[in-house]
Amino acid sequence: MNIPHHVAIIMDGNGRWAQKRGLPRTAGHKAGGETLKKILPYLKKRGVKVVTLYAFSSENWARPKEEVDTLIKLFRDYLNGDISELKKQKTRISFIGNRHKFPADIVQKMNELELDTENNNEFHVVLALSYGARDDITEAVKQIVGQAVIGMIKGDEITQNLISETLSTHHIPNPDLIIRTSGEQRLSNFLLWEAAYSEFYFPKVHWPDFNETEVDKALEVYTYRNRRFGKI
Repeated sequence: MNIPHHVAIIMDGNGRWAQKRGLPRTAGHKAGGETLKKILPYLKKRGVKVVTLYAFSSENWARPKEEVDTLIKLFRDYLNGDISELKKQKTRISFIGNRHKFPADIVQKMNELELDTENNNEFHVVLALSYGARDDITEAVKQIVGQAVIGMIKGDEITQNLISETLSTHHIPNPDLIIRTSGEQRLSNFLLWEAAYSEFYFPKVHWPDFNETEVDKALEVYTYRNRRFGKI
């Protein structure tokens, strides 16, 4: 079986999962956190080397305060608890997005985790927190223009490779497979540049119901896709 090296996941449907059960949306986010604990080890077991998780978009700050506060608490608990298990398993942990919008203790923990695990190479988990692809591309353009203005680079030196190397995702390969749960078929401002040649898979199950069997289905679909890079 052809296993994708890098799988990116839009973990969608927590709120709808909860509403279908007469529960508050926050209960769906908690259930989604439990799903994550099971899915990451299984993806590693199946041979995936990099997993990027769209955990909190830059637009999510506009959600109701109670929901945002619950998500921040879940991030804090996860970073201080469950993620320690990943460290023990020689997993590298990194983050993309505007981390400085989070409370100082969470930012400090992110920095510590990146530093402590930067030499781990068996598995790499990337958490997209306060992330938006358009923001990321905009910041990359600003950096490149700034270098051009002071003469550090010339116009003909601005290449696709330079743009890729300036994005926050410069340290990971482009995703081979992007999974979005809950049946929605859009990227929602996630890895817009990096997804140019990715395969997509849209299972209808909500993220809290995404299990090992669903992972197997996604990997099987990927295996039978005809990967013809650069061809029509």
